[in-house]
Amino acid sequence: MDIIFKPVTAENKKDVLSLHIAGSQKGFVETVKQCLDEAEQWSCWRPVGIYADGLLVGFAMYCKWEEEGIESRVWMDRLLIDERFQGRGIGKACLPILLDKITSEYGCEKIYLSVVEENQTAIHLYQEFGFRFNGETDIHGEKVMVGVKSLFG
Repeated sequence: MDIIFKPVTAENKKDVLSLHIAGSQKGFVETVKQCLDEAEQWSCWRPVGIYADGLLVGFAMYCKWEEEGIESRVWMDRLLIDERFQGRGIGKACLPILLDKITSEYGCEKIYLSVVEENQTAIHLYQEFGFRFNGETDIHGEKVMVGVKSLFG
């Protein structure tokens, strides 16, 4: 499977906005529209479409979050595979490529993410790639996980 990430632009924005998760996953991740609105508000966010074999199958968003008085952190804040493409191993196939892309862009050794406790599928996937809970919660009450580049596989 050939996985690539393309920035969200005027050319693909409408298609990216059509991506959605299953109804049973509501509340696990923000909608793509909410993510893009946030990316417009905070220029550090990098929203990307996930393409598998040339077909748009998902969405991700990441950034280096810098805040005065707090150590900057690189966050993989959103990752979703469209409902129509779930269960095919695409998330597992794209995650190491995305992690490599993020660590290369930022020259970082750690990536942070937050996850809703009920989203056991995502937690299991992240744990397969070395992410572990660090005892923190984010501003939305989600549990924070951190992964180290050497464990991404």
